[in-house]
This record gives sequence, structure tokens and C-alpha cells, in this order.
Amino acid sequence: MKKIEMESLYDMKNISQPVHWEDTVFYLETKMNKEKNRYDTGIQSIDVQTKERKEWGDGGKTNTAIQVSPNGKWLSYLSNNTKDEKMQLMLMPLAGGRAVQLTEEKEGVSSYKWTANGAGVYYQTNRKQGETDENEDKDEKKLPEPTVIDRLQYKLDGMGVLPQDRMHQIKKVDVASKNTQLIVEYDRPIQLNYVAKDESYLLFGDRLNVEDEWQYGGTVYWYDVAAKQARPLTTQIPDGVFQYGAMNEEEDYLLLLGNDFEYAFVSQTKVYGYDIRSQSLTCLTEEADVEVGDLLVADFQQQVSGLEVMWVNEEEFLFPATEHGKIQLYKGSREGVVEKVYDKLVHLVDGSLADDKQTLAVAVSTLVKPSELWLIDLESGEETFLYNPNEEFCRTHTFAEPERFWYKGADDWDIQGWYVPPVEAKEKHPAVLYIHGGPQVAYGESFFHEMQMLAAKGYGVIMLNPRGGNGYGQQFVASILGDYGNKDYEDLMLGTDYVLEQHPEIDQDKVYVAGGSYGGFMTNWIVGHTDRFRAAVTQRSISNWISFYGTSDIGPFFVQFQLQNNLSQVEELWKMSPLAYAENAKTPLLVIHGENDLRCPQEQGEQIYIAMKRQRVDTKLVTFPQSSHGLSREGLPNLRMERLQHIVEWFEIH
Repeated sequence: MKKIEMESLYDMKNISQPVHWEDTVFYLETKMNKEKNRYDTGIQSIDVQTKERKEWGDGGKTNTAIQVSPNGKWLSYLSNNTKDEKMQLMLMPLAGGRAVQLTEEKEGVSSYKWTANGAGVYYQTNRKQGETDENEDKDEKKLPEPTVIDRLQYKLDGMGVLPQDRMHQIKKVDVASKNTQLIVEYDRPIQLNYVAKDESYLLFGDRLNVEDEWQYGGTVYWYDVAAKQARPLTTQIPDGVFQYGAMNEEEDYLLLLGNDFEYAFVSQTKVYGYDIRSQSLTCLTEEADVEVGDLLVADFQQQVSGLEVMWVNEEEFLFPATEHGKIQLYKGSREGVVEKVYDKLVHLVDGSLADDKQTLAVAVSTLVKPSELWLIDLESGEETFLYNPNEEFCRTHTFAEPERFWYKGADDWDIQGWYVPPVEAKEKHPAVLYIHGGPQVAYGESFFHEMQMLAAKGYGVIMLNPRGGNGYGQQFVASILGDYGNKDYEDLMLGTDYVLEQHPEIDQDKVYVAGGSYGGFMTNWIVGHTDRFRAAVTQRSISNWISFYGTSDIGPFFVQFQLQNNLSQVEELWKMSPLAYAENAKTPLLVIHGENDLRCPQEQGEQIYIAMKRQRVDTKLVTFPQSSHGLSREGLPNLRMERLQHIVEWFEIH
């Protein structure tokens, strides 16, 4: 049997966005293209009876957002297989035939919704202010121009500085004639959610307060197409943050996902019901102390849209929740009754209901299964295997089987963790405490290539979910607000102690620490507070909350709500900054940072690097071009390999 290596990523594929239609499940299959240094995503289908598979799409490097038209005639999707490689809306006849390009938008299409009769599609695009089809640029030579910024949120990680001169549009295109018409246009981004069956109104997401950019969050608006007027649906909870969930078939009741913002960023997401006739808003999952949605973190899944809330009949709905490192399924009702219907050691990545509303087609992952396609019977919980794109790889490679455990953290709290042992058992082997980001995410029952690769190289990997992460209730996730680096740090140290006690075969002189984002913050914090680790790797980290405030794409809101201090309290921000304790550091530190990281800007990594240099600590800074905050998950394939190589080499030389 072979071991999992860094370049094993090139040999593996993942499944996402399954769409169940009649006896067919359409899905996306993504793989790394080593030769072209990119990710390729194609569309496939499988017959649930015969297991026969078929390829769809147009051969573009990215096919995504697959849907079946309501009239059952078309498979629709977005593709960049166009002259300018912009994403456009494509149609393929389900009866057979070539793909047809339905839109020709200069800036491409970002999302779309079918009309109820399948005769038209509403979609989103944008244009430059003052630009029309008649005055488009004709390849004129461009001179450099200054960037003028007058908005609070003017950049976004993975996208860069956002254009300030854009008009954001919702248009409708007629399938038969390809004629388009403008429906809505704003000078700010909005998100199309729903098109009424009679097309008299739309639902879209917009800022919570379009007049005050310092009021965080968004909500759902009802847009009257004839009157051209929009009204928010959640004024009963004026500070609440909401997004679209699902409209029922009768169009008299709408599900929204949101919270009252009591705990700011970390307020637990609940399912709310909005009665169309009475215009009243009710929390339907008030008594369930769970986070609605998927907050698990891993490094393998691509092109994931996530499980959504789904109606199973006019009174009941299905929703996913993050709980104890798993994605579980609950059934809720308009009466506020909630019951758990599926609880397994699995990450339910993406899914859709069949027409019978009792069968869920779902892309899944586990700690030792990278990606598979299943059917789940919601009544019995029975699972039917459909397809494993990595069948040959799994048959020929050895996977480390992680051990699950709970231990007592600070204040005697119960904390969950996983230990990934080396593939080959060995006395006195090294181990790595690997700290997740967020911190409002969680490790769990999902495949993690990097951890398996380290296990194959002889390392044990300690994965802990300290307080501040999701999946353990509202108080657990809110417990570190304004208190980073205190009890969460204790949880991590006590968890490390626990694993070392349970596994005396670990060489206690060769225990390392690594982490990214919040995990990078905590790695920086750790090297300033203890020298128990042999070496450390900090990635896309935070070292100075004061300079983070004005340079991160989420800096002002994050500092205000997470740290509960602002620039008027710089002394408090400095106390929570790892840089303040750098003079205590002795642990060799590798600093890894993406050069296009706007979430935790590169200057954060540079500051801790120079501070280590000042202390004469063995340190190295490695920066990655064309890389944003998500380098370890969706970065350029060759750079993901380079990143892993630098991490392993750092451990090996220390």
C-alpha cells in the first residue's frame, strides 16, 4: 500500500453540488490540473438505478451552479468556456445536444434563478457606471489611473480592491429569443434569492442599513417589480442579521436564516419563519442550541455551495447543523417543533432533495473518505452508496484512522479533539499541535489531506476544538469575546497534555505547533508564552490587532465585535496582540503568508517575523504570490505543494 504524499492531491477528486432529478443525480467533479496549474470542474450525472455515469458541460475549466429547469427541458449552469473566459449562463438539452450560451454579459454572470414556467431566467451581472453597449471601450490604450475609494468596505479577500464605479444588475433573459431586460439596478452588490411564480416580486439580499455603512450585516428585501420598490422583511428585529432560506410551494411562508446579533459575529444562526400574509417573523429553532449551517473546516472540498434549508412539505423543513464535529440533519416545523433525523460520523458537504422529498442526494466526506456521493432515506436514515471518484486511490493508499476523544479544558469544560497517529506505528515519534482558524469554525469528521500527509511522514497530529469554536452551543462560541489568548490558550495546552499522557509513544521533545488565521494568531501567542514546542509554523496570521484594524478587509468590524475594543482602547488591543510578547520568544518560527491576503494582511506576518529576528530567534519568512487567505485550501496547485514542502522541511530541520 502507498502512503499519502503532498502530490496525492493531483490524483484525487471531489464531488459537490448534487442535484437530484427524477432517476438521475447531476453533480460537479473537481480535480487539480498539474500541467495547467489550475482546478478543473466538470459536470457529470449518475443513474441511481443502473449507476451509469455520463459527462455533461462544455469542456470549460469551470462549470458550476448546475440546475434543472422547472419544465424539465434544460440542464443549466455557469461556464467560463467563452472567448473572454467570463462566466456565462449555459443551457444543455436534457434530451441530448450541445450546450447553448444564453448570456453575453461583458462582466459575466454571478448567479441566476429560473422562472417557474422555465421560459426565462433572472440573473446577476454588473456594468461600469456611465457605460452602455454603445460606448464600450474599443481596445483603446489605457493609461494608469488612480484608485478613488470612499466606502468603508472597499476590498475583499480573494477579489482585491472592489470597483467603486459599478452598477449591480438583475436582468431577465428569455430562453427562446435570448432577449434580455433590466429588472433592478443598484450602486452596491445585492444577492438575488427568489423569483415569485407570477414574477410580481423578487427577494434579494442587501445591506441591513443602506444609509449607514457602519451598521454591520444584511437582510432580505421584498422587491415589487411593478412599483420598483423594496422593503426589508426583518424590521421586527432591527439589529438582526438575516439571509434567505427557502420559500414554500404555496408562497405563503418564507424561511430565513439569521440571528438577533446579541453576540455580534458569533450569534448563533437560527431558522426563522416569515408569514407572508401577516408579515410576522418568528424564530422556529429557539430551543435548539445548535448552529444552523456548516462550520466544519478542512482542506479538500472544492466548488461547495453547502447544504441549505429545504422544505419537505408545506409544514416541515430540513436543515443542517454543526454539532460536535459533525453536520447533522434536523427537521423543523412552522409550529417550532425540532427533531434530529440524522446523526452520523460524517461531513454532509452538499445536497438536494429528490421529488419525493424523502430522499437526499448528498456529497459526503469522512476522516478517511475524501469524497463520495450517497443517497440518504430521511425516514429510515439508510444510506445508499452511488459513486466514489477516488475508488482506485483509496484501494491503493493507506489512511491514518484518527482517534476521537474528550478532555477537560480550562474551568473543567468538556473539549473535543482528534488524534491522527502516524501511519506506521513508531516509538518516540514526533507530533504536531495543529490549530484551526476562525475561531468560529471547528475540526470534525471531514477529510484533511494535510493531516493525512503528515501522518504518512511519521507525525502524530493533534486537532482540538478549544472554546471559541462552533458546534458546542452559544456560550461556548461566545466565551472568548474580548478575551483572546486566555482560556482558549489553556484549552490547547491542556489538550496537548492530555494527548501526551494518553500516547506515551510520542517523543515529548519533538512536539511542534502550527496553525493558520486564528490558528496563526494562537501560534504567535504560544511562542510568546511558552517554549514547550520544538518549532512552530504560523500561517496567514495576526500579530498586531492595532494595525489589523485599518488594513484587513474585515478589520473595523472584527476588532469591534470580537475583541470588544476599538482604536480608542489601544492598550487593551496591544495586550491581546502576540507582538507584545515577542520578547519572550525562543521557539524557531516559520512565517508563511499569501501576498494577496486581505483578511490577515501580509504586514501581520512581516511584523512577527521582524520581531523574531530582533530576538535572534531562528526564523524564516516565506510569502506566496497570487495567494489570498485561502492558500491552503484553494491556492494555486503548485503553491499549495510549495507550502506543504516548507512546513515539512521546517519540522525536519528542527
